[in-house]
Amino acid sequence: MPTIQEELDRRQLLYSLLMPVMNIYVPGLDKGKALYFLFVKTESTTPGGLPARPVLTSYYNSHHFRHRPFDPYNNYTSPTAAILCPDSHQSMYAQMLSGLLHRLEVLRVGAVFASGLLRAIRFLQLHYRSLAADISDGSLSFDQVSDPSIRSAVAAFLRPDPALADLLIRECGSGDWAGIVTRIWPNTKYLDVIVTGAMAQYIPTLEYYSGGLPMACTMYASSECYFGLNLRPMCRPDEVSYTIMPNMGYFEFIPCDESTAAAPATAVDLTEVEEGKEYELVITTYAGLYRYRVGDILRVTGFHNAAPMFRFVRRKNVLLSIESDKTDEAELQAAVERASKLIEPYGASVVEYTSQAYTKEIPGHYVIYWELMKRGEGERETPGAEILDMCCVETEEALNSVYRQSRVMDRSIGPLEIRVVRPGTFEELMDYAISRGASINQYKVPRCVTFSPIIELLDSRVVSTHFSPRPPTWMPQRHSLT
Repeated sequence: MPTIQEELDRRQLLYSLLMPVMNIYVPGLDKGKALYFLFVKTESTTPGGLPARPVLTSYYNSHHFRHRPFDPYNNYTSPTAAILCPDSHQSMYAQMLSGLLHRLEVLRVGAVFASGLLRAIRFLQLHYRSLAADISDGSLSFDQVSDPSIRSAVAAFLRPDPALADLLIRECGSGDWAGIVTRIWPNTKYLDVIVTGAMAQYIPTLEYYSGGLPMACTMYASSECYFGLNLRPMCRPDEVSYTIMPNMGYFEFIPCDESTAAAPATAVDLTEVEEGKEYELVITTYAGLYRYRVGDILRVTGFHNAAPMFRFVRRKNVLLSIESDKTDEAELQAAVERASKLIEPYGASVVEYTSQAYTKEIPGHYVIYWELMKRGEGERETPGAEILDMCCVETEEALNSVYRQSRVMDRSIGPLEIRVVRPGTFEELMDYAISRGASINQYKVPRCVTFSPIIELLDSRVVSTHFSPRPPTWMPQRHSLT
């Protein structure tokens, strides 16, 4: 997505409004610190020599963030050097250590996405003993963090604290992780995470780890444009609505019933939307996007004065998402077709498939259910576990670069899993759908499933499971102009 320097100024203005709104509902946030797990990703270069990077990486590397003046309402525990380190392990270790050392000052805990906060908790589960050892000794292990700028920044406040180390071992080593956030950071008032859209799947897990802390979704934004604010940030996640700021771009809305009709869709502007109706968002930005269809479906829930408020309903055509990745039906279809070529020499083929974003483990991962068919008796033996493992690899290789970077560099997505189900499973799935009122003439196999009874049906028919034995290939693209 194209961006310009002035766009950072505009986005900084939106950031500056977050805490004044939050302070109405949670006063006193200037009296402590925020433990936010923030990360950058590796940059690349376009053929024309322009830097290409995720929007948040662009912001964190900007002058606005690097040289921001002290703000008591945005006083982070994480040193800037730790946030700007592209090595995700070193960055996470230093940010977690800093958060532990300032634990009694922490008033809010968060990450950009809910998945990012759960990833941090999983990191604590895996590394609390090493963190406790560093806290007890008052020194940062070189095996964990070798980056000189991080070591220098952490050294400014790292002192031996055996009592804190003992508390960490006691709380994390008990095996009981319910309410771990408030047990370690007892003054935490709320979680600051996005839990709308695909991130809603993480709400129960966050409630378990936080002991039921409220979750604040403060703003609505995308790589293309920042849109607006949640003016009631302490509402329940299923009640979150955003008020769009008209100075961030020019916004139009395609009524959903019209966008699927035979006639061309007719867009309306911000002043013409109607309460209760759903729209597809269209934007024209200062950075050069013209009438760009973002792919977000929004529902008008009411008005703040004369400004409409919108609830995020879903991403158009997106099937699977764990973190910042987005996989649509066409991409998943192409990946399955590519992977299934490996089993063709064995006289086998994929007759049906569906998928789910599995988030009961950290990190979450894609699960694809395959029903296989064997052609003839004269072919070679049935494909074995090693071949099906490689099908997982081929599937991942066919997915987009955001997914592969998350797997390789950030490790925020786990290895893809293929679950082979017994023959006839998808007929049973159709029978179940018809028993619930689906039309036999119009039934289509869902390419992604979220309904628990359907997942339970599929899992009860699994005959073998296979995981990708290695990460897919991913390298940042860097082009030479010579």
